[in-house]
Amino acid sequence: MKSICLLSLFVLIAPLPAQDQAAPVEKKPVIDKQALLPNQQAFLNLPEESRNEFIKHLGEGNRLFQQKRVFETLEELDKAAKIFTDSPEIYNLRGSCFVEMRSFDKALDQFEKARALTKDNASIEFNIGEVYFVTKEWKKAAELFDKIMKVLPPENVALGRLVEFKILLCKKKLGLNDEVTILAGKYDFLDDSPFYYYTQAALAYDSNNLIKAEEWLAIAGRIFQDPNVLAPWQDTLVEYGYIKSFYGDDAGTEQ
Repeated sequence: MKSICLLSLFVLIAPLPAQDQAAPVEKKPVIDKQALLPNQQAFLNLPEESRNEFIKHLGEGNRLFQQKRVFETLEELDKAAKIFTDSPEIYNLRGSCFVEMRSFDKALDQFEKARALTKDNASIEFNIGEVYFVTKEWKKAAELFDKIMKVLPPENVALGRLVEFKILLCKKKLGLNDEVTILAGKYDFLDDSPFYYYTQAALAYDSNNLIKAEEWLAIAGRIFQDPNVLAPWQDTLVEYGYIKSFYGDDAGTEQ
């Protein structure tokens, strides 16, 4: 199955302490209840036992999803939803499961439900943008990625550069070559991300210079030796079509 870069939505509630550890003695954070969304307040109104059980199922769902055990993940999410249904984390993770199944319409529906239950969450917006990207709806993807860049904290360099790379690729498909040129020159080889090398590879692929493109990717591999760093960039090239997926192109037609 072709991999797609998705982001987990971190649970905004305190995790359970490990069963073999004593809970740390510390002052509980003061929660501004007026700043809470209605679903967040509703969760806090649940009995503590129910909250802990919900967190247990959601955490297990996340663990299973990391192992690509999609159907077991969905089972855990169903258990969590029986305790508390208005959770953006449930819909976000369920949407990610549908992406793994290549059911993009269902995934988008779940991500939209997650979006409705939270506010300005870059993880959810990114996942929606990824669905547009992999289904080749370049204009929608570019607009959403642009929106993400406006709310993404500047210190989140890794995600910010990846989003900019996806914007560059979308603009290339939309024929906005002047904007592509400007964005391609925004960072150089001194940048702390693979942006420069993958941009050069993309430009080489566009020129049908496959050998040069592979050279740029090899350089990136030597500099950024952690596969986890390069994986979302490599996946992006597969999603875009520069690198042929073993599973073929089943994402849909270009828009």
